Amino acid sequence: MNLKIGELAARTGCQAETIRYYERRGLLDAPTRSGGNYRLYGATHVDRLTFIRRCRGLDMSLDEVQSLLAFQDHPEQPCCGVNDLLDQHIGEIQRKMSELQSLQDELLRLRARCQTTGRVRECEILRDLVA
Repeated sequence: MNLKIGELAARTGCQAETIRYYERRGLLDAPTRSGGNYRLYGATHVDRLTFIRRCRGLDMSLDEVQSLLAFQDHPEQPCCGVNDLLDQHIGEIQRKMSELQSLQDELLRLRARCQTTGRVRECEILRDLVA
């Protein structure tokens, strides 16, 4: 399989510039080059980029993805490192969810301050935000 960057982008749903960025970051191996100096990607690039996209879809940072790729590249290691990374990520997601819940609670409290359709000068929400 020899895919040009546009074909790889279409196949994986990833922008060409993002693919180049992942190459610069070392997340994707450099592709071979054609006689016309086009990047040529293979099945391993498709698989790796699909893996990266799945991790990013799970809100993992590029550093976390890079760590998981390092584990994947050395399959003889025990998987406890993968578990630890996921446990840390789960903790971060739980922290973010708590922050979002607090934000929602505050917005609901603010919204409850004004149940009328009066004039802005009488708006309790705006008064509360100033105080």
